[in-house]
Amino acid sequence: EAGRRFLGMRHYDVQLIGGMVLHSGAIAEMITGEGKTLVATLPAYLNALEGKGVHVITVNDYLARRDMEWMGPLYMGLGLTVGTIQSGMEADERQRSYACDITYGTNNEFGFDYLRDNMRMAARGDERFPSQMQQSQGRLNFAIVDEVDNILIDEARTPLIISGPAHDDVTKYARADKVARQLKADDHFEVQEKEHTVSLTESGVRQAEKLAGVESFYTAGNMEW
Repeated sequence: EAGRRFLGMRHYDVQLIGGMVLHSGAIAEMITGEGKTLVATLPAYLNALEGKGVHVITVNDYLARRDMEWMGPLYMGLGLTVGTIQSGMEADERQRSYACDITYGTNNEFGFDYLRDNMRMAARGDERFPSQMQQSQGRLNFAIVDEVDNILIDEARTPLIISGPAHDDVTKYARADKVARQLKADDHFEVQEKEHTVSLTESGVRQAEKLAGVESFYTAGNMEW
């Protein structure tokens, strides 16, 4: 009924069945023309009612924005909020979109935001920290994947890799190199050829601490060694 009122489209029987399949966590194969975009609104709305958030994953930014704008009147007419994640968005924009009941975006954007969140210090909404230090996504509740074969098979062959900020102070590496060059094999360190590893002996640890000018490598202030 809401689809008819707010979009001018009603859900047909095949779409209702598709929505039930998606809600159960299974894959629904829809042929061209069966309206999979409209099908996704059914489980998206149902699972958003808990207030825990729903992610609708598409293959590109264009489809994410198009589907959000197209289906948005339906969700908003039923009292829910809807947003989209686009590449190039600032952190505060992402947080606002993730705060919506339903969020559209690509698998890459959702994936990289998940990785970035794991590098942030504070949970979303923790007012003790500025917004740029807070996580964006919050809890992961329910997701609907469009073009599931493309995203979970084809795109999954490309790993999502993210790195943290580089440390500005590189002088410690030169200091470590200077200390290492003064240590003697067998007396201060042992080389395990088979395992391709080198380990300090007890006397080597004491000698290295002496050369580095610290009392112990294992105290809090010297852990960088």
